[in-house]
Amino acid sequence: MSPRRMLSVAGEVLAIVVVVALVAGQALGYPVLLGFVETGSMEPTLNPGDGFVAIPTAIDGDVEEGDVIVFRAEQIQGGGLTTHRIVGETERGYVTRGDANPFTDQDGNEPPVKDAQIVAKAWQVGGSVVVIPHLGTAVMGLQSAVTDTQRTVASVTGSRSLLGTQGLTYLLLGLSVLLYLFDLFVTDGTDRDRSRSRSRDRGLSSRVIVAGLAALIVLTATASMVVPAGTQEFGVVSADFDSKNPTIIRQGTAESLTYRVPNAGVVPVVVYLTPASEGVETTPERLRVPGRSSANATLTLSAPPETGYYRRYVSEYRYLAVLPPSVIDACYRVHPWLPIFVVDAVIGVPFYLFGMSLVGSGRLRSRSRSRDGVSTLRRLLRRYG
Repeated sequence: MSPRRMLSVAGEVLAIVVVVALVAGQALGYPVLLGFVETGSMEPTLNPGDGFVAIPTAIDGDVEEGDVIVFRAEQIQGGGLTTHRIVGETERGYVTRGDANPFTDQDGNEPPVKDAQIVAKAWQVGGSVVVIPHLGTAVMGLQSAVTDTQRTVASVTGSRSLLGTQGLTYLLLGLSVLLYLFDLFVTDGTDRDRSRSRSRDRGLSSRVIVAGLAALIVLTATASMVVPAGTQEFGVVSADFDSKNPTIIRQGTAESLTYRVPNAGVVPVVVYLTPASEGVETTPERLRVPGRSSANATLTLSAPPETGYYRRYVSEYRYLAVLPPSVIDACYRVHPWLPIFVVDAVIGVPFYLFGMSLVGSGRLRSRSRSRDGVSTLRRLLRRYG
């Protein structure tokens, strides 16, 4: 492969990684690899529309004063993801502030930030955030165009399933299929006189397309495991009186409540419930939930001896039950994200290999064109017809 072609392929791979990271971030509800800011609260570190490399705390959860973090705010701009810097730490949590703001978030109505609320932190080199200028501006413009396209297609077809993240997956899958059909029929038998090296370079297209389809399948599987999971918050009132409300607990005692774990998919899932703060116990810690069903667990919430309002957190991890339970358990004990990677590999790798067995390698397809112009589709019909 020529150096020019290597650079071209590297550019294509980088573009795919960026797009997949941004789409995955939208699907999962928090930044994956790349994030961006929309306001000026972090100026001059991050201007509105600037991007940054986001490291999920599930991979590196060691945060400290000076880190720029992405956390799920409760009060800032009505709640939601906020990117601010840690400027202090108390017994109740972290103190945060936007670099452009004169006061901390906790000087307002935002409670101290708990570890369970932090979803990512910005990558810093030498104490400075690695900034990707105007990434967010481009993404927001692309999001607007994609949303308008989804609405138009949904209006024409009369299908609301083409809206939202699920609809985006359908559109990308359809676009990939159309591009491959275009490659089969429109370019069939053309450019027969090109050199062998040129033909070999063109042969990468089938691999890229099949890999793209496999990536979409893996992304969908990942979203089905991560989107319904996450960290759940329970507000507990430590009171000096008894109450029938399970979250209003007499000081120094504990109450139990039922935690429902639904599974809207058709594939069974294995779910782990882990306390993400003090004052929480879960029973059982692992459940298997059949497809289109639900299961119940018991949460025991404890109230401190001092009266007041306290936040309790429970982290939920779920995995498609395509592996033996012992394998999922072993991977989970290493790291909660490891079963996701293994499940994705079990789904994505066979899909890719099966797809390549159908379409053949790009080089074989290109060489056959150079000799007799026979398309991949016709070879498939000969093989399986």
